[in-house]
Amino acid sequence: MPEGDTVHRAARRMHAALAGRQVTRFDIRVPASATADLRGSTVREVAARGKHLLHRIGDFTLHSHLRMEGEWWLLREGQHWPRPAFRARAVLGVPGTVAVGFDLAMVEVVPTRDEHRLVGHLGPDPLGADWDPAEAARRMAADVRAVHVALQDQRNVAGFGNEYASELLFLRGVHPETPADRVDVAALLDLGARTIRRNVELPVRNFTGVARRGQERWVYGREQRPCRRCGTPIRRGALGAAPTSERVVYWCPVCQPAG
Repeated sequence: MPEGDTVHRAARRMHAALAGRQVTRFDIRVPASATADLRGSTVREVAARGKHLLHRIGDFTLHSHLRMEGEWWLLREGQHWPRPAFRARAVLGVPGTVAVGFDLAMVEVVPTRDEHRLVGHLGPDPLGADWDPAEAARRMAADVRAVHVALQDQRNVAGFGNEYASELLFLRGVHPETPADRVDVAALLDLGARTIRRNVELPVRNFTGVARRGQERWVYGREQRPCRRCGTPIRRGALGAAPTSERVVYWCPVCQPAG
């Protein structure tokens, strides 16, 4: 599942392959930006902000968001695409290399000076050079919603998704329905920042420190399986800011007692 670490790793890969090179192919397959043509411009950098990818090309930015199914592939020029062409939403080529974005939920080309319209609402990013833990804690502490919901709100802190929320709350012994303003959010965010910074360097996201396959998570995706700490069956529920935005949540009823 794409979360902040996934997006930052993708940005690193594409920056290494594309930065400093001239665009030879530029094909945006969404109506709003379909006429954009940045051929001849130079890729300045590829960066991530939370879960948003920013290809800065000349004076413009190609913005994309992976959501649940999106993925960028780096391919050799002429290499067979791993997904059907109709699922491609953006194609960016430089000599010898093609970056293809499949199933992207958001694609837009804007002047780089207008990037704030796309990512200006985001909270501090623990993987960003400008990470501000005090500001992230201030935003979280002012949120009276369930902490599982507040932690995933990208306006509070950018990059954490459903898997991180479940795993971090287990590690802190916090029930997911606890109001965020009753939680030690500074400690929660410190743990989150350290965890996501470690995971961005790993090929497979890991929360337990155990490298064996299938043992990387404490609670996420482990409904009715025994808690790795106390043996109690893990529970599953749903939480969200609204009924249409509910996400699956996992917790241990013993290690994360309700308040």
